[in-house]
Amino acid sequence: MLRIVIFASGSGTNAENIIEYFTTRNSVTVSWVITNNPDAGVLERAGRLNVPSRVISKKEMSSADFLEFLKEEADFIVLAGFLLKVPDSIVNAFPRAIVNIHPALLPKYGGKGMYGMHVHKAVVANKEPISGITIHYVNEHYDEGAIIFQKTVALERDDTAEDVAGKIHVLEQENFPKVIDEILKGKNEG
Repeated sequence: MLRIVIFASGSGTNAENIIEYFTTRNSVTVSWVITNNPDAGVLERAGRLNVPSRVISKKEMSSADFLEFLKEEADFIVLAGFLLKVPDSIVNAFPRAIVNIHPALLPKYGGKGMYGMHVHKAVVANKEPISGITIHYVNEHYDEGAIIFQKTVALERDDTAEDVAGKIHVLEQENFPKVIDEILKGKNEG
């Protein structure tokens, strides 16, 4: 059975969606939820869904002990609104086995500090006619890993950042678990 570890920093709606999606798959399980935020809503969601969780500090994330933990508990890592940069040691230990979802069409609106409403406000400020999501592999640089999947959504001239966020959330919920599933099917067949 393939084991997914989800990293999340916020409310955890994407994490919850992924956990629920894979409860119906016999070949994949979400083994852990990791967060850097002791007040993150994802902790409550993980507990309600009977998935163990762990709060880690930025320093602990770079430790040899945490890397060993991941090697023992994870075959695949999913970043679902995780705001810390993944240390190179973890990226190197999980080649093409860490994916992230970004709430814009990379390479636009990516990089350090470009997350959540910061992205949506920039999209609105630049009067973009479309936005979307990008699912990509994680490498040593923010939002620069190989793109796996993108999906667009049309924006209206009077859309607010909150409107854009709502449209992006729908795309995330519809697509992120399915794309992860397709990647993992490829790993099983390979």
